[in-house]
Amino acid sequence: MNKSRLGPEALLFPTPAVLVGTVVDGRANFMTAAWCGIASSKPPAISVAIRGERHTLKGILAQAEFSINVPSAAMVAQVDFCGIYSGRKVDKSNLFELFEGELKHAPLVASCPVNLECRLRHTLDLGAHILVVGEVIQTHVSDTCLTDGKPDSAKIDPLVFSPGTGTYQRLGEIVGQAFSIGKKRPGGAQ
Repeated sequence: MNKSRLGPEALLFPTPAVLVGTVVDGRANFMTAAWCGIASSKPPAISVAIRGERHTLKGILAQAEFSINVPSAAMVAQVDFCGIYSGRKVDKSNLFELFEGELKHAPLVASCPVNLECRLRHTLDLGAHILVVGEVIQTHVSDTCLTDGKPDSAKIDPLVFSPGTGTYQRLGEIVGQAFSIGKKRPGGAQ
């Protein structure tokens, strides 16, 4: 199998396209982030890498609270808008219908099927980005996106970003049941 060497690149697929929300200078602000992931299960924590100059980072550091809003693929234009325009220059507080959760400075986007309220736990300066780790204080999932009381990614239809092509995509077909399909050694050998 031939492989091309691309040099040091931070490539993982897929990367979720999320809206990071916080309060900056007294108003709700949102930025798009694709470098976001689960950091811990107990306590539940999310990490997101944010460039040091981002307006949203200013609010997270000042308030020690933020939200991770998981948009559906139908929200692609709004998500891209929040990634293109800085809250320093464009007021994004009225772009979405918001709702309040338990944290005062973690604005939540009503149209996003999944919303996580996070309290800042750690930051780590990694160079171009600051890794922000937040403990999840509360999780909100739209009732229409649940199957048997559990979040269903097919119903959530999360927006994902492809760093290789610079495109937004959606998840595809189910290819196997986790913690089951791999019980037998692949290839039939035991």
